[in-house]
Amino acid sequence: MKVSDFDYGLPSELIAQFPAENRSAARLLILDRAARAWTHSTVAALPQLLVRGDLLVVNDTRVFPARLLGHRVPSGGAVECLLVGHLGGDRWEALVHPGQKLKPGSLMRFEHEGVVLHGEILARHFHGRRTLRLWRDPGGDVDEAIDRIGHVPLPPYIKRSDTPADRERYQTVYARRRGSVAAPTAGLHLTDEILADLQARGIDRAAVTLHVGYGTFKPVRSERVEDHTVDPEWVEIREDAADAIASAKRESRRVVAVGTTTTRALESAALAGGDVLRPLREPVHLFIYPGFRYQVIDALLTNFHLPRSSLLMLVCAFAGRDLVLAAYRDAVAHGYRFYSYGDAMLII
Repeated sequence: MKVSDFDYGLPSELIAQFPAENRSAARLLILDRAARAWTHSTVAALPQLLVRGDLLVVNDTRVFPARLLGHRVPSGGAVECLLVGHLGGDRWEALVHPGQKLKPGSLMRFEHEGVVLHGEILARHFHGRRTLRLWRDPGGDVDEAIDRIGHVPLPPYIKRSDTPADRERYQTVYARRRGSVAAPTAGLHLTDEILADLQARGIDRAAVTLHVGYGTFKPVRSERVEDHTVDPEWVEIREDAADAIASAKRESRRVVAVGTTTTRALESAALAGGDVLRPLREPVHLFIYPGFRYQVIDALLTNFHLPRSSLLMLVCAFAGRDLVLAAYRDAVAHGYRFYSYGDAMLII
C-alpha cells in the first residue's frame, strides 16, 4: 500500500491557526459509512446525532506546558527544549535547539518570574532527541516549575507563538491526568453543556487515558504504508471504563470514540486481551491502517488530519479510503478549518 494513496490537496489558509470563538461553534461533517454519503452540521448538534444507549469514550489526558525557553550556561545563547517524555526521576526525553551545539554535558537554565529550572544534556540520540536531566535548587518540585514557566507545545503547523489563552483552549474540559505534549483534539470541541445534554439523553460516558507524544506528528517517511512504525505512548484503561465498554459491546450498544487517541487505546486493549477488552496499563504502539479489523469502536468523532499521516490512515481504515478522501475534498470545497484547532467529522 502506497503512502501517496493518502494524499490530498489543502490550501494553507484552511489550516486553523486559532480555535473557534467557542468550542461547540466548530462545524461537523457527518459521514455515514453505510450510505456512503455525508451531511453538514455543527458540533453543537452532537447530542441529537447520537442515540440513547450509546457510550461516548473520551481521553482524559492533560497537556502540560512542555516547551521550555531559556539560555545555555555559561554562554547565554538561546535554547529551546521540548519535553517529549518523562523517563522517571529527574530524567526526560527531549527535542532541543540548537541541536548541534547541545552535546552531552551542556548546561541550560530556564527561568521566569523568579522560578528557575536547571537542565543538563546527558545523552544524544537520533532525530535531534536527547536525554535531559532537570532539577531545581534546592530540590524543588520540577513539575511545578514546568507548569509555571513552560509554554503550550502547539503543533508545528500552527505558525504563531502560544498565548495565555492556549493554556485553556488547547485542553479538553475533562482533562484530568497530566502527561501529554499534544491535545487529543477531537475532544476540544466538547463543552460541559454538551456533555450534560448527552447524559440527559441517556448517552453514557467513560474515560481512558492515552498520553499523546510528539510522535503523533511523526511523518510517514517510508514509501510503503506497511514499513512505517508509530512511537509508543502510555495508555491506562481502568477497570470501571473496561467494564462499561465491555457491557456496551455485550448489549450491542454503540461505542463512540472521541478521537484517534481513544481509538488506539481501545483497539490496543482489545488486541492485548485476545478480543476481550480488559483493563490495561502499559505503553502501546498500535499502527492502524486499511486492512485493520476494528473490534471495539462503532463510531468516531475526529478532526481532519494531515495528508499522508498515520492518523488519516486510521480514519481510512474505519470508513474506507475513497469515501474519506472524497469527504475531505468536499470539506476543502466548503471551507472547513483543518487540524488541531479546526472543525470535526463524525463517522457513523
